[in-house]
Amino acid sequence: MDSVNLEVLRACQRWIGAGHRVLLVTVVKTWGSSPRPEGSMLAVRDDGTVTGSVSGGCIEDDLIERGRRHGVMRTRPQVARYGIDADEAHRFGLPCGGTIELVLEPLDGANDAQGIATLCARIEAGELVARTLDMSSGTATLATARATEGVTLDGERFVTIHGPRYRLLVIGAGQLSSYLCRIATGLDYHVTVCDPREDYTQAWDIPGTTLVRTMPDDTVLGMRLDRRSAVIALTHDPKLDDLALMEALKTPAFYVGALGSRRNNAARRERLREFDLSDAQLARLHGPAGIYIGSRTPPEIAVSILAEVTAAKNGVSLPTILQVEGAKAAREIAASAGSLCLA
Repeated sequence: MDSVNLEVLRACQRWIGAGHRVLLVTVVKTWGSSPRPEGSMLAVRDDGTVTGSVSGGCIEDDLIERGRRHGVMRTRPQVARYGIDADEAHRFGLPCGGTIELVLEPLDGANDAQGIATLCARIEAGELVARTLDMSSGTATLATARATEGVTLDGERFVTIHGPRYRLLVIGAGQLSSYLCRIATGLDYHVTVCDPREDYTQAWDIPGTTLVRTMPDDTVLGMRLDRRSAVIALTHDPKLDDLALMEALKTPAFYVGALGSRRNNAARRERLREFDLSDAQLARLHGPAGIYIGSRTPPEIAVSILAEVTAAKNGVSLPTILQVEGAKAAREIAASAGSLCLA
């Protein structure tokens, strides 16, 4: 769940508490091209005020109109679909004839206000929560969710997942890590920083991150990484980076990367072979981590790494030129980045 959705839920809580009726709209499924992914949310207040987004804007206009003219805010939850044919897709601003299915859920009264308030509190506490909406009664219940669960609608129950969906483990609490973690928290990762070196962890003060001082391999094993997890090794110390990588490459983590030059990473792969990693496991290692964007400073390098992580998360194959140039840039950065030497 992204931070935009959390802001939508907070707005629902405020508006209901102030005596307004609210229509909560959630994307269930999309076909073809669509501006917003499944699970995206929009809230429409009874006076037409809107927060969040489920499309490029035209669907929002129609939802406001539906609520005013047809009393959607006073009925039980219902399903709406837009863009079934090319004319409707064009009318509602859906690109390439895309189709979008939505659940329209009216919220009104103390019970709904308390339910949304509880959901927000659990999300803010770092929990992963499944919210199940009974489409007949409009009653919603909350339960602990698994990271592998997603948005589902079976006709009777509508289930949405809320909370930190993706985890990021960063090995090393140095300067580059601080910039990378600031950006990663803004991307809604649940960030854990692992560094057993006391000199590096004493000054760590990045809000929204969890700092652990355990050994990296123990940390990887303890976190039970899944396909919604990523690992980035940034210490330049093989005794730490390699420990994390040898365990992370055995997990379903969608991204495992390490900072360093092409030569450095070639040597690292040879060392990892000694830990009985297979060729397939070694092929999953992103090294040098990041894509070529002409990075020179620590913040720019952090952006380049998280750009690659984002591409991996979204299943996007990067052009070969970015990978080739990224390796070349790593050597240039090694000569110019001072304390960030990658050689």
